[in-house]
Amino acid sequence: MRPAERPEPGQVEPTRPGDTGTWRRLNTVAPSGQGAERSAAAERVHRFTDNLSLRSRLTLIYGMLFFAAGSVLVLVNYLIVTVLLNALLAEESAAELAAQSYLIEEVLTHVTRFSLLALFLVGLLAVALGYAVAGRALSPLQKITRIARRLSERSLHERIALSGPDDEIRELADTFDGMLERLDRAFDGQRRFVANASHELRTPLAINRTLLEVALSSPEVSADLKSVGQTLLETNARHERLIDGLLFLARSDRELEARTRVDLGEVAETVLSQLAGDLSESGLQLRLDLRPALVEGDPVLLERLVGNLVENALKYNVAEGEITVRSGMYEGRPAVQVENSGKVIPAYEIEGLFEPFRRGSGDRVGSGRSAGLGLSIVRSVVRAHEGVVTAWPRAGGGLVVTVCLLGPPGETAERR
Repeated sequence: MRPAERPEPGQVEPTRPGDTGTWRRLNTVAPSGQGAERSAAAERVHRFTDNLSLRSRLTLIYGMLFFAAGSVLVLVNYLIVTVLLNALLAEESAAELAAQSYLIEEVLTHVTRFSLLALFLVGLLAVALGYAVAGRALSPLQKITRIARRLSERSLHERIALSGPDDEIRELADTFDGMLERLDRAFDGQRRFVANASHELRTPLAINRTLLEVALSSPEVSADLKSVGQTLLETNARHERLIDGLLFLARSDRELEARTRVDLGEVAETVLSQLAGDLSESGLQLRLDLRPALVEGDPVLLERLVGNLVENALKYNVAEGEITVRSGMYEGRPAVQVENSGKVIPAYEIEGLFEPFRRGSGDRVGSGRSAGLGLSIVRSVVRAHEGVVTAWPRAGGGLVVTVCLLGPPGETAERR
């Protein structure tokens, strides 16, 4: 086995012997010094401003405008009182005016003090009223948000149907309703297409396979014809896998119809038992650390997810390479992680691997059996389960793919 290489920033350290139970994490360089302090302070400021709701921002705007206008009013009031006092005392003699100047200063001081106190108290009341008015004005948007969060593929028939004046918010709600109607028609057409394609595409391929198998079973078939027939059978089988992958991808893009409690550790054991023959023939070193990881989802989709990850690790590997499969809790969430050696993959190519019909730039072991949909199906299944999938290049070559899903509702709430 090759010696472990030092990971660079943006790469993941390979698993060392005896370290199978340690989850791989992305190697990053932490900033230090004054730059780190400035970036931390800027991050706190951005986090504070980003977490402010629209209602709070409108309230702050109302409050600042009120205090600005009130300050101008206090200044104008101060000038008016000053002008009036000077006008009243204009006919007095210089000696009397000098004697009453102290009284004028006291009056102006008290007027300013009480004006500022009144401005502060009325300003607090104005901020509270502004908060209430902003909430009242934004209540239609909150209704739109609630309905948008509740929507799914099977509830696109719901509409906002906002009543009230024909203003900008009403126009937004009507536009959203029109978009929902178009989406409902599109999803309905997609469901019909998947159902029809499942029959129309598989039937001719099944007929072709049967005819080829019957023809090749005849003892009178020549060796050349058998060679051509075997090639056609392999091509037909690849088309069947391609169609199955496309249909599975279309199915996994839709929301789950039913959820059951599934242990990702048991799913990984099932997948590894199914691929035991291929793994033993490949000569790759297999490392396992399978621990319980309960999720709620579709068992068939989750088995396909783990199967695609392991098959991907098997095909994108090198001679005398290794595969590491982990399951358990990762950062407080049930997860499965598959790590494999292989060709060096640049970081900028990682995202493209999740696109349909995209493969790595290097040669693959057994790439002729692949349709280029493995990681695309993985990402679709993860999205259907409201999870997160990340992939990192491995130091020395290869890939580390981590899938984090949501745990059962009760257990998730307890962990929080």
